[in-house]
Amino acid sequence: MRLLTSLLMLLLCAAAHSADIPDSGSANTATVSNPQFYIKEVDDAWRANLPRAADAATQAYMERLPAEVVARSNAYFEGGYWLLLWNFLLSLTITIVLLSGKRSARIRDWALRIGRYAFIRDALYGAVYSLCIWVLSLPLAIYEGYVREHAYGMGTQSFGSWFIDNLKSLGIETVMLAIAIAILYAAIRRVGERWWLWGTGLATVFITFSYLVWPIWIDPLFNTYKPLDEGQVRTSVLAMAKANEVPVTNVYWYDASRQTTQVSANVSGIFGSAAIRLNDNLLLRSSLPEIRAVTGHEIGHYVLHHIYIGILEFAVIIMIGFSLAKWAMNRLLRRYSSQLGLQGVADVASLPLLVAVFSVYMFFMTPIDNTLTRVEEIEADRFGFNLAREPLGAAEAYLKLTEYRKPDPGPVEEFIFFDHPSTRFRIHAAMQWRENMQSQQSQH
Repeated sequence: MRLLTSLLMLLLCAAAHSADIPDSGSANTATVSNPQFYIKEVDDAWRANLPRAADAATQAYMERLPAEVVARSNAYFEGGYWLLLWNFLLSLTITIVLLSGKRSARIRDWALRIGRYAFIRDALYGAVYSLCIWVLSLPLAIYEGYVREHAYGMGTQSFGSWFIDNLKSLGIETVMLAIAIAILYAAIRRVGERWWLWGTGLATVFITFSYLVWPIWIDPLFNTYKPLDEGQVRTSVLAMAKANEVPVTNVYWYDASRQTTQVSANVSGIFGSAAIRLNDNLLLRSSLPEIRAVTGHEIGHYVLHHIYIGILEFAVIIMIGFSLAKWAMNRLLRRYSSQLGLQGVADVASLPLLVAVFSVYMFFMTPIDNTLTRVEEIEADRFGFNLAREPLGAAEAYLKLTEYRKPDPGPVEEFIFFDHPSTRFRIHAAMQWRENMQSQQSQH
């Protein structure tokens, strides 16, 4: 998970909707598994004797999770709650470091001496700001992205490989952040008091742009994407996609195993483009019914226009955030601008203060943001049930998600911290679909 240390990083680093569910097939790569995660295997006889009632069937699936697996999953996922807090506090600490002693103002003054045009000066400030964030965030990033993932048996990279990927991200984000900051502050200077509305519009454009370019230009910098071999998997996936008018002619797999043992898949693309991408962990750890379940879910995201809905929801959230930021910045700058060396909201040196205001807003918006995403995941699950008609395959896939997602949280916990439904919720939904379909079949 990326650090929420900058509003504009949040705008530019949008992730495509992902089911995070396993798959199967030929990826021409070595088998990858997590020896610290396992579920009790069953045979066709167990599935044939599975209770018809959704509650009983769900419990039968949940009982296949060993206690040590559940304990490890709970510890990993609950640790994320604390990381959410630490990342929030870190973003505020970075703001204090940059604003105290007029450091941000000194960076601005340096950019003024170097840059001939305002756009260049603001871009230079943005680049230095990005580097400052990276340096100050690095200890927590190493713990969160490397140490912790290896401690729970999910990280597969050496530290050198992980650090190179981190440097790649730094380079990409520095360039994009520099450009975004220059554009934002050019707009703020031009439109005056209406800057919050223009900020909302620009943020929406940035997030849409990132959805368009990230899968095509950025993701291949970190992983290798190749067409999936001919076979049942490819045939089944393409048939389901074409039946729902998803404009694809191929299915791709990528070498996620070089970074993690986690399983995932996605259907990315906007404005008439689409790409179905399955990671190699997913391809090597599950059955064809699970493939059909995950593909149905991913196609659901695309057919239900969740990317566009997400962009609209993002625009509303950001508009509210910018309006609150305008109110807060006016008051904070009136009181502290002179001692911080800031010259108003149009001064690029005030960016850390804007980021701090937005960090507070987004921190308290976490349950709402998670709920919006979770609702879309539930909708995609239901679409997938109807398309793939593989409730048992879906349930098997959901069990695998316990590797990194707490399987059975309380309702308040799920509302606040879960951007996907829990394992129990999703299996129960699949078993309800199965029960209802069996009831209909018995009536005919």
